Amino acid sequence: MSDSSAFRVETTSRLAQWRIDSLASCFYRKSDPFKMGNWNWHLSVEKHRLLCVKLFPEISNITKDNPPIASFIVRVVTSVGDRRTFTHPEITDKQLKNNDDFVWAVEVPLAGKFIIDIEFLDLKIATPDGRQPCSIWADRLTEKRSNATALASLGQMLTDGIHTDIRINASDGSIGAHRAVIGARSPVFHSMFSHNLKEREMSSIDIPDISIEACRAFLNYIYGNIEHEDFLKHRLALVRAADKYDISDLKEACHESLVEDIDAKNVLERLQNAYLYELPKLKTSCMRYLVRFGKIYDIQEDFNSLLQCADRDLIADIFHEVLDAWKGF
Repeated sequence: MSDSSAFRVETTSRLAQWRIDSLASCFYRKSDPFKMGNWNWHLSVEKHRLLCVKLFPEISNITKDNPPIASFIVRVVTSVGDRRTFTHPEITDKQLKNNDDFVWAVEVPLAGKFIIDIEFLDLKIATPDGRQPCSIWADRLTEKRSNATALASLGQMLTDGIHTDIRINASDGSIGAHRAVIGARSPVFHSMFSHNLKEREMSSIDIPDISIEACRAFLNYIYGNIEHEDFLKHRLALVRAADKYDISDLKEACHESLVEDIDAKNVLERLQNAYLYELPKLKTSCMRYLVRFGKIYDIQEDFNSLLQCADRDLIADIFHEVLDAWKGF
């Protein structure tokens, strides 16, 4: 490892990792700053009888005026011999201002190479009016795409079923909509209504691969009336519908959002969807999470199941990523 890379912290989504080859020649090391949320952060290690790990934000006007309120999990992973992981209990909503606000003394002596792994669960800032702190990762993208005043009437038309002229039949229910609205948002719908197809004649569209709840969220997005919680809950169904009906802004909104909260429980499903629906950023992030950040070892049983049923090209991509990682380690 070069001198410059010895202090570099790598990040992806909400995960940060600092790889340390050895502390034999020094007793203290502080990382280069790394970006997570609104702040630049540092990690430091101090070695005496035990190893002390610290996480703290870089001193700045942002930190002074709006210090982060962080929820995170810290792990130390040994990478020599038998792989071992030591995990600190989850930290929830702890305000961090300086390098003494979070200190973890690892009570197992470490030698050789190891990795400090920080999984940020949430980052919040205090609100000016003294209410509950607000998460900086609350969705902003979909809110920006919706102008509340201009789209309020459209949302009401859908919610109240005002003058609907088309039925959308999902797998477990149906909902009324408006040809003009959905045709303007989707070239696929527009084509259905512009030609003598059954959808035009029957005044209905069958979407059997989507639930009524996800279908309602899909239409709410089209009408500019989607709630953030519904968007998060149905992102995978929404990205499928967006791909099928060529609604590029919805597909991109789902793509960006799915990259933000990759974890061990969802990474394999998201990797498959990234491959299926051509989501390159999500695919790269999932690959890095699994391979570069070593999370593939934490879900070996699920990963083995994936290998038995995944597309051959996807499996080949995974193994190429593994080989590239081994070359650089």
